[in-house]
Amino acid sequence: MSDQSTVEYKGPAGGWGSLRGITRIFGDEWPTPAVLDTLAHQNKPGGFMCTSCAWTKPANPNVLEFCENGAKATIWELTHRRCTPAFFEKHTVTELKGWSDHDLEHQGRLTHPMRFDRASDRYVPCSWDEAFSAIGAELKALDPKSVIFYASGRASLETSYLYQLMARLYGTNNLPDSSNMCHETTSVALKTVIGEPVGTSVYADFSTCDAIFFFGQNTGSNSPRFLHPLQEAVKRGCRIVTFNPVRERGLEAMINPQSPTEMLTGHETPISCQYLQVRAGGDIAALMGLCKHVLQKHEEAQREGRSVLDLDFIERHTSGFDAFLDTVRATSWEAIEENSGLTRQALQAAGQVYVEAERVIGVYGMGLTQQVHGFDNIAMFVNLLLMKGNIGRDGTGISPVRGHSNVQGQRTVGISEKPELVPMDRLAELFGFEPPMDKGMNTVEACEGMLEGTVKGFIGLGGNFLRAVPDTNVMEAAWTNMRLTVQIATKLNRSHLVNGEVAYLLPCLGRSEEDAQATGPQTVTMEDTFSCIHGSIGRRKPASPDLLSELAIVAGIAKATLSPNPKVTWDAWVGDYGLVRDLIEQTYPDQFHDFNGRMFTPGGFYRGNSARERIWKTKSGRAEFSVPPALSAAGFDDAPGRFRLITLRSNDQFNTTIYGYSDRLRGIEGTRDVLLINPDDMARAGLSEGQVVGLSSDAEDGKNRFVGGLKVTPFDLPDGCLGGYYPELNVLVPLSHHDIQSKTPASKAVPVRIVPGPEAG
Repeated sequence: MSDQSTVEYKGPAGGWGSLRGITRIFGDEWPTPAVLDTLAHQNKPGGFMCTSCAWTKPANPNVLEFCENGAKATIWELTHRRCTPAFFEKHTVTELKGWSDHDLEHQGRLTHPMRFDRASDRYVPCSWDEAFSAIGAELKALDPKSVIFYASGRASLETSYLYQLMARLYGTNNLPDSSNMCHETTSVALKTVIGEPVGTSVYADFSTCDAIFFFGQNTGSNSPRFLHPLQEAVKRGCRIVTFNPVRERGLEAMINPQSPTEMLTGHETPISCQYLQVRAGGDIAALMGLCKHVLQKHEEAQREGRSVLDLDFIERHTSGFDAFLDTVRATSWEAIEENSGLTRQALQAAGQVYVEAERVIGVYGMGLTQQVHGFDNIAMFVNLLLMKGNIGRDGTGISPVRGHSNVQGQRTVGISEKPELVPMDRLAELFGFEPPMDKGMNTVEACEGMLEGTVKGFIGLGGNFLRAVPDTNVMEAAWTNMRLTVQIATKLNRSHLVNGEVAYLLPCLGRSEEDAQATGPQTVTMEDTFSCIHGSIGRRKPASPDLLSELAIVAGIAKATLSPNPKVTWDAWVGDYGLVRDLIEQTYPDQFHDFNGRMFTPGGFYRGNSARERIWKTKSGRAEFSVPPALSAAGFDDAPGRFRLITLRSNDQFNTTIYGYSDRLRGIEGTRDVLLINPDDMARAGLSEGQVVGLSSDAEDGKNRFVGGLKVTPFDLPDGCLGGYYPELNVLVPLSHHDIQSKTPASKAVPVRIVPGPEAG
């Protein structure tokens, strides 16, 4: 319960606070003046697509079509700072391990290919030819099944397609990507219950919906441009109901920075008509409460000859409805209240918004996916939408909001450890080889392989893998046992400081920079969260003449590793990315027909979604109602002294990239070493504000995990819940603590105990 003793930000999202946040990063990084031109073309047709979140490039963009975090990402990429060989000559890798995440990336853009020299404990410069030759020799000596080809969510469709092709020509399906750590639960759950692994809503649906239900998605920090259509929806009468343990200011109130009137008057738009602080892990129960209220209102309406449920839709398009109804009726309000942490009255009020709305969109983020029963969270959300036919009509749908700007697109063009999701027959025909058909490793399985010693090599196409995965300390210890580690990156991060026996750090172009190849400047493409494909052109001068594009680096490694194949023409593909788009079109003709001709379609071209057309590619051929195995998604029981830790991102970061120490939207400044706890729990635990404590894992696996030096900070959270920052608290997340179906790490309800006393520091 919020009171004056809690730390909080009382202003709206957007407004002058956003502008000050952008200005601070601009002044700190001092990018070239041309960054202003880049921002002016960011997320616009024919321009550059932001490297931050996966929100769309609208067909009719605003004058400035970027948000605070999008601007920070661009300024961060176009910084004047350079991380040159002279920097690595000055600092050992052991020394750099003691630096913060912010300070490592703050050194600026990497400029030269580097090799780790174990004798001197330093990175030393090398040529591209030397790097490719050595990497190729190492890969040839390794069993392909022992090598991981990881991809972060930023690489273009063109690079991603060639990356998965290289891995399969090499002989492995070990192609995990960053979605394994965030939205893989979405891919598995939606594929099971509606037959498509992605959301069904499109951008235009937010102009016609009557209600939007949010679960576990922090719009203000993670996808702020989403606030514009939300503000417009509210102004036309749409009602927004939010479920989140944390009160996120972006879903409470907003001032549009592009509205002079709002900026000058300070007039803010309330966003959510109801904000329910569900207990961490309580979403299944909350959704059950909504469904129970809808069913009750339907039964009341039937007595008057009316209907709340869309019975025709349910009859024609769904299966499993009767078993679902039996479960809803059998579930008591007492059990729902206990597991959700919400009152019956609050859930009924929220459910009534759903009952009264004709068109509803369900939006969610990692608050649903990163739970032990995350699959069932999403399946229950779909249950709610199916009750009134809110999938497959304009203004409706299930809408997961993706993080990385092309993480969804990478899966679309073949980066997947599951061969059944990739058109292997087309790859075999196009390139004259027999693709591997055994299942590869996802992120958790790759980590397990490193711990077991069966994984010997790791190629990282971007990202900060070792910092992003659970059980950080355990994984760092195992990482050095690998033979080969290769990192493709724009800036230095923690993962580059823990190396295998042979290690290379390969710097690449950023998306905002000009990518000039044999046929001239190149275009790359991305897929947004609505399954629309967009072209992107970088125009800035590269940070160093020694940089290569991601696609050229992938091709360089491939040529040094693989046997010649007349159907595999790496040099031609590097020279003209349009040829790669032709290959994508040939591999996925239904989704990418006329790819080169359509890539600059205003608003992107839609690659289609069968569930949106009410064609259900499920086992039954229908949309599936499902029955959750439990009302709690946490995956562990309560116990005296046990808390549920929620890992959070600040307003001043994107994934593992830490821009600074200002979490403006939560009122926390100057530090990330905090433990957020509500005042009642503070009092019960005998803690005082500002006290330094530690957290220990309370997982029942007998392993010691501990983080100290956390300052007790009163914050508005549900009873029994704690908050702290990702990735610093990944140390406390067991590798085994993941969604049962997808193996997505369950970082939104982690069992921990507070450790007071001197040892906590």
